[in-house]
Amino acid sequence: MRFLVTRSPDDAVRTGQKLAALGHEACLAPVTRIVPTGDPLPADPCDALIVTSAHAEEALHALDRRKPVFAVGERTAEAVRAAGFAEVAVADGDAVSLSRLIRLRARPGIALLHVTARHHKEEPAASLRAAGFTIVQWEAYEAQAVEALPDMAVEALRSGQIDAALHYSRRSADLVVRLAEEAGLASALRAIPHLCLSADVAAPLRALGATTVEAAEPSEEALLSCLDSLP
Repeated sequence: MRFLVTRSPDDAVRTGQKLAALGHEACLAPVTRIVPTGDPLPADPCDALIVTSAHAEEALHALDRRKPVFAVGERTAEAVRAAGFAEVAVADGDAVSLSRLIRLRARPGIALLHVTARHHKEEPAASLRAAGFTIVQWEAYEAQAVEALPDMAVEALRSGQIDAALHYSRRSADLVVRLAEEAGLASALRAIPHLCLSADVAAPLRALGATTVEAAEPSEEALLSCLDSLP
């Protein structure tokens, strides 16, 4: 099968390799590119760091490597370790498990610096604030939207050469829908099944009227296991 993969470039390549290992083909069509925001590092003191994406790796080089880090999942933890941090606690890949891990391992009242993206969700910051933690957010990077779907993706969708699509974030799913509508390809996008990391990611595609399949948990392994559900 041929899958549309719209993640940022480096992530899309890795997913394409995993699809190839499973005997499938990827049409790589990133709708975002990861770029630094240029926002200054907050001056507020912090006791530990929260990192929710491997995309934060470049920003981490500006921080004190002696600080303990709470990482959302193992891939993010690998990026944190690559940046030189030794004390890394790893959650199960989602904001709920990350918040739970921090509440178990850290004492309320400490300050946590969340190295995050420009477009980020309220969690885990909201639940941690409610539990008595001080959260300082540094929007160090952003997933910048591209102006149009790549030509290869446009042609593949138009000619019916895409069998299904993979979606990893609500933002990229929103962008795919918007860019497809602008290219006159909404019906082509609606005609294929969409495998999504979560119900939230699937929402824009459901609103379009497309068939969606949601992963049992927010991990790429769980998402790729959904391939077995396709005809």
